Amino acid sequence: MDSIDEILDSSGSVQSPMCREIRSKKVFTLESIPMEPHDVIDLSNHCWCRQTMQVFGPDGDIARPQKCVPGRTCYQSHFE
Repeated sequence: MDSIDEILDSSGSVQSPMCREIRSKKVFTLESIPMEPHDVIDLSNHCWCRQTMQVFGPDGDIARPQKCVPGRTCYQSHFE
């Protein structure tokens, strides 16, 4: 189970495990928010950032479930 520090940011807001802007074909079939990388990555192994519509986020770093997490400058929680 995640520690409370991994779930809340410094302002006390609830954080989701991945940015709400990460997309893949698989994301469109989910019935809940993605909680694990395998919820996003499908057999094509391709994902992108909805903000840029590219494989890179607005900060120039690659969009991957393991990288699009709280603390990244462009991260946005599903709960915001």
